[in-house]
Formats: sequence, C-alpha cells, structure tokens
Amino acid sequence: MNKKQNYYFQTDLILLFLGFVIISLLAIYNAQQIDQANTNFVIRQIAFFSIGVCFVAAIQFIDLEQLYRGSIYIYIGGVLLLGLLLISPDAIAREINGANSWFTLPGLSIQPAEFAKMSTILFLAATITGHKEKTEVQTMKTDIMLLLKLIIYTMIPVGLIMLQPDFGTSMVYLFIAGMMIILSGINWRIIVSLIVGLVSLAGAAIGAIIRFPQFAIDVLGVAPYQVDRIMTWFDPSQQSADATFQFERSHMSLGSGQLFGKGMSSLEVQYPEAHTDFIFSVIGESFGFIGSAIVIFLYFMLLYRLVTLGLSIYKHSPFGTYFCFGFLSLMLVHVFQNIGMTIGIMPITGIPLLLISYGGSSVMSTMLGLAVVYRVAVEHTIQNDYLFK
Repeated sequence: MNKKQNYYFQTDLILLFLGFVIISLLAIYNAQQIDQANTNFVIRQIAFFSIGVCFVAAIQFIDLEQLYRGSIYIYIGGVLLLGLLLISPDAIAREINGANSWFTLPGLSIQPAEFAKMSTILFLAATITGHKEKTEVQTMKTDIMLLLKLIIYTMIPVGLIMLQPDFGTSMVYLFIAGMMIILSGINWRIIVSLIVGLVSLAGAAIGAIIRFPQFAIDVLGVAPYQVDRIMTWFDPSQQSADATFQFERSHMSLGSGQLFGKGMSSLEVQYPEAHTDFIFSVIGESFGFIGSAIVIFLYFMLLYRLVTLGLSIYKHSPFGTYFCFGFLSLMLVHVFQNIGMTIGIMPITGIPLLLISYGGSSVMSTMLGLAVVYRVAVEHTIQNDYLFK
C-alpha cells in the first residue's frame, strides 16, 4: 500500500509547483498595490490553482494509453470550442481589447485558445507516435507525410485563433509545432529547408512592417497596435510616449529593484497589466535581481525535469515523451517571450508568464498539461519499480 502511494508522490514536481505557487501569490499580492481594480486577485489565483490540483489528481486515474487513444476526441473538442467562440453572440463572447478570445460568463472568463494548446500538444504527440508505430521503414516520403499531418493539425486551431484575432497566441502554437517537428525524427534535410523558409518569411514580414507600416496595415491586415509594438521593439527612441509607455515602465520597474528589491507592498512604478503580462517586472521591483534569478532558476529546473523525464520514458511510452517535449516547448516560448518583452529583447504581446501570471484559463490549462506530465512521471516510476524487482 505504501509502495503504491509512493508512485503518486513525485517530490521534485511537487516542490517545483509549490515554488511557483508561492512566487505567483507574492507577486500578484504586490501587483494589487498598484493595480486600479478592486478584485482580490490573490484569492482568485488560489482558487485557480486549487482547481488545477484537482485536475492533476483526476488525471492520475487515466493511464497514458487511454490518453493516447482519446487524444483525437480531445483535439476535436478543443477545435470545436474555438469555432463555437467565433459564432457565439456578444452576450457570452464579447470583444475584449480588440479580440473575441473569451467566453464571458457570470464571474468567469474562459479563453478556449489556452485549453486548445493542451489538446493540440496531446494530439500532435499521438500523431507522431502513431506514425512511427505504422512506419516500418523511414523514408523521405513517410517523413513528408508526417510533416504535412503535423502542419495541418496545427493550422486548424491557428486559423481559428487568427480569426479572433490573436496573433501572439497563434505564434505560440507555431513554435510548439516547430519544436515537435524537429524532435519527431523527421529527416534533417526537410527540417533545415523548413527552418530556412520560415525564417526568411518571418524576416521579410517584420522587414515589411518596419519599412512600410501603412502597407502592413492596409494590405497585410496587421492591426495598428501590432505595428506599434513591433516598431517600439525595433526602435523605441523613434516612437511616441504612448507607444513606449509599457516598455519604459517595465524597464524602470525592473531597474529600480536593484539587487534585493524593495520588498513587499513597496512598489512605486505604476503601469497597467502588472498582475498578468508584466508580472516579471513586479518580481524584479519587489525582489530585485536575486528574486528574478530564482524565478528563472525554477523554470530551468522544470524544463530540465521535462527533458530528463521525456528521454527516460521513451522505451515505455513514446507518446509520453512527445507530450513532455510539447509541454516543454510551451513553457519555453512563454517564458522567453514574456521575460523578453519585459526587458526589451522581444516585442510586447499578451503572453502570460505561465504558473506565475494571474489568469484562470492560463493557470488551469497549464495545470492540465502539468497533470499529464505528472502522470508520465508516475508511470515511469512504476515501470522502473517493475524493472528492478
């Protein structure tokens, strides 16, 4: 009995999760001191984490084989939710910040794109696993078939998200798919050709926006605020005070924290979205360089655990491996983009710092992914125990 209970007690993942929860609640509490809203975000964040813990517990009753077989239905459910959002009336899907990205229910807003990330990762992992099971001999033809399937399955939710429109979240999906394609074992010639093509396309698009901003708005359909963000990122000195406000405030907040920070309830720099998109700036001002370094170290340890777990589970469950790598890709792009925009090396987007930023959909969807990772760790522990008996 005790041995069975030990399978479900993954100390490293539990300690990492508790570290993120503590930092999240402290940072959000401090952010509330400068936000204008009257909502108690800390209490709501505790509720979101509590629901997430329930997700983790529930997923432990489902083994990886069942998740593998049911991934197609979970994926279809995520896509249907995205489609339903686009045709729902304003009463339950009103426009917020220029995008129809949320179901707005009494006392709760749900962003389907956040949950669809997990269903897409799950299905891409199952697609790679199923393809390898059915392919006896790997050839250029089979690799191209796998590549096309992964691209199609990714572009369906991406297309629906672009219609909201939500450019930042769409880029997250593409990054995840790109990482999973690279790690799927597809021939390196195909991978290199794909990377060169995408980098060239991205470079041309950014260049067009920078050199011909009005053309990008009128012809390419880029929103004016997206052009402003890219122009501010490329050369903030040439932009208006309004366009660079968040950028400058974030820098001021991070720099004023110095080495050890100002402590609890001592924030001085005022800026919007402090408890969501710019939570890392709050951490920098509150806890200084030391606190910021601890946060980055926690993310490094989580990413390291995902790598080691993914590699070690491969013989028992390739599906578990590919899900770990997909979830790693999600964490990596969110951390790099969010922290990058606060320090000025990336353009400003509405991408949260996962497991720390305030947000029901963000927290609960990430906890769903963490629940599957936890199940992978449990099955790896069980497998190792049987192996060495």
